[in-house]
This record gives sequence, structure tokens and C-alpha cells, in this order.
Amino acid sequence: MSTPQTLVLQAPTLDQARITELAALSGASDSRSVAANVVRLDGVDPARRELVLARAERLSVDANYVDSARRFADFGLLVSDMDSTLITIECIDEIADMQGLKPQVAAITERSMRGELDFTESLKARVALLAGLPEAALASVYDERLQLMAGARELLAACREHSVKFMLVSGGFTYFTERLKAELNLDYCHANQLEIVDGKLTGRVIGDIVDGAAKRRLLIAQREALGLSAEQVIAMGDGANDLLMLAEAGVGVATHAKPVVRAQASYTLNHVGLDGIRHLFL
Repeated sequence: MSTPQTLVLQAPTLDQARITELAALSGASDSRSVAANVVRLDGVDPARRELVLARAERLSVDANYVDSARRFADFGLLVSDMDSTLITIECIDEIADMQGLKPQVAAITERSMRGELDFTESLKARVALLAGLPEAALASVYDERLQLMAGARELLAACREHSVKFMLVSGGFTYFTERLKAELNLDYCHANQLEIVDGKLTGRVIGDIVDGAAKRRLLIAQREALGLSAEQVIAMGDGANDLLMLAEAGVGVATHAKPVVRAQASYTLNHVGLDGIRHLFL
């Protein structure tokens, strides 16, 4: 017997006309507002799923089918990417801007996140361009340019409220993940370590690269350490190097993601903030 499904609709502004259209299209038997601009449609027809999702996207509405009985407190671990997921920037691009190299580095970053380049090799190539940059440039990026993604603080508050552990796993750098961990009181973090000698970046990374496979391994290890099942884990990310961890989690959410990620993820948020993840399971 299949698990009853609920269709969750979210948008920055969700008007009644779009709710009515999508409710009718989905075959829903009941519609209820559960938060500002968040509506749950129960009794939906699963056979209409693809039609509904395509129409919702044209209407600029985030539409996700979820298990009707699942609640946020049922989860025990949320694993998040950092760059362009928990925060609004790609840190390496902003560091490169200090060298006047942002266009070149950002172009490589974009191709890597779309899955067009090998992540490890592209990271090494980008980091090599940063050789000679003073360590103070990292502080400037953190202090002046780094901002949290909309809804991030609300999502973190929900994690604390419901005892959901939060792990930040990044193909970026420990300089930023460690500071975010301290500032936001995150439970765990993993990232790549930039080599710094005499106060300057050498253009190299120390140790093994945190790539897509490493993100998946770290998720599994933390899940097992906490004694959780895959169904009790949420993962969120935006780039091709997040695909393996999204697939490993019970709930993998593509957040404002590249097309290759949106196409493969079970859940997508393209229009609302990260608090939209919490709203999937009200």
C-alpha cells in the first residue's frame, strides 16, 4: 500500500488563484494554509505529479510531494553544502576578486557546479590562482561579503527546536566553515584547508579534497555515529558535487540549484528561502 502524499506549495507571495489552479490540477481533496505563503494539499492524485510540477514551475511556485505523516521532528540530521546554499556567495570567487581574477575563477566554478568539470581538478586550478594572496583577504571576504541565505537562521532555529543535528560539508574552505560553525553554533563541519605560509596563500590545499564522494562518506559516517536511518537525514545543496549526498539522504533538497541538480533531486526549492525545508514537514 502506497504512503499517502501531500503536495506542499510555497512561494514568496502565494495568491489564491495559483492555489486554486494547482489544487484542481493535483486532484486534491483538501487545502489548508499552515504558514505564511505555505499551503498543504491533501488527497492528491500521484498520477498527476509531473503535470503539477511543470505547471507549478511556470507559476513560480515551489511544489513538492511529501509523505503526509512526516514531520520535521522525525529527522535527526541535516547536512548542508556551504557556498550558494547556506550562504549567498561562492567564497573562492570572492577571494579571487581580491586578486582581480574573479571572472576567470567564477567561470571555472560555474562549469564545475554544472558538472562539466572534474571538481577536484577544477578546485586545484582555482586555488593555484590564489597564490601570494595575503591571509587577510579571507577575513575581508568573511566580514564584508559573506551573507547567510534567506531563511537560514529560521531553518537553524527549527533544527535546534527539534533536536536535529546540523552538519556543514563544503568543497570550500575551513577558514569559512569553522567561523560559521562558531557564529551559528553548528554541530559539525568539514571542508578543505588552504595552505598558508608566512601569512600568504601558497596556492595549494592541504590533505584530501572534500569532493562529492567525500561529502557522501561524511554524511554516512555522521548518520551512523548518531544511529540514524537514511530516512532520518535531510541533505541540501546546489551543485553537481552535492548530488551523491543528496541521493544518500532520505530527503535530498536542491536549493536554488543548477539544472543538473534540480533534474535529479527528489525535492526542489527555487523560489523560497531555506526555511522552506522546515515548511515541507509542518
